[in-house]
Amino acid sequence: MCQSILQSADFFAFLLQIDRDLAAESKIQGCRCCQGPLHQALYPRKPRGAQCTLGAEYRQRFSFCCAHCRRRTTPVSVRFLGRRVYLGIVVTLVSALIAGLSSPRIATLIESLCVPLLTLRRWRQWAKRREGGWRLNDFVQTPLWRTKRALFLPPVDEGRLPACLLPCFSADDEAGQWVRLLRFLSPLTSATANTPGEGR
Repeated sequence: MCQSILQSADFFAFLLQIDRDLAAESKIQGCRCCQGPLHQALYPRKPRGAQCTLGAEYRQRFSFCCAHCRRRTTPVSVRFLGRRVYLGIVVTLVSALIAGLSSPRIATLIESLCVPLLTLRRWRQWAKRREGGWRLNDFVQTPLWRTKRALFLPPVDEGRLPACLLPCFSADDEAGQWVRLLRFLSPLTSATANTPGEGR
């Protein structure tokens, strides 16, 4: 896996377009509780981790509020991984890269990505956090993984998540693989989405 994907403005622009499409689908479906019309109610974000300039659109997470019952609907996203400050691609890529690295190589990675060591440790111990993580008893216990893991043949080595997931998604290039992986993980990004898929 290559960090160069984090330098591609075209890649991040494509992720933004996917999120726009997901938001449009969610808005058409209406409120998940009362089917009322949805009004735009964006969340401000301060995304970190990209190694290229991101437009102002990246400082917003698409979300809606029902005109009738006022309940919030936040569509799934390929850009953001829940409420994390760092972009979803950064969390996933770095979590895969640091698996098994020596301390000097982790220090080099920290310097190149400007991700603090404590943040890296939190990502590796995501299992202790409310949203779940990559290791046993966390990501592998989510409804998403329990229902989808049978699709992977040969079976995925769960002890090597998320590094072993990327090769499972065929595409013409690495960017395409990442897009498919992020789409696969997108049901984990919202507890209030009304788009199809299994949530947390």
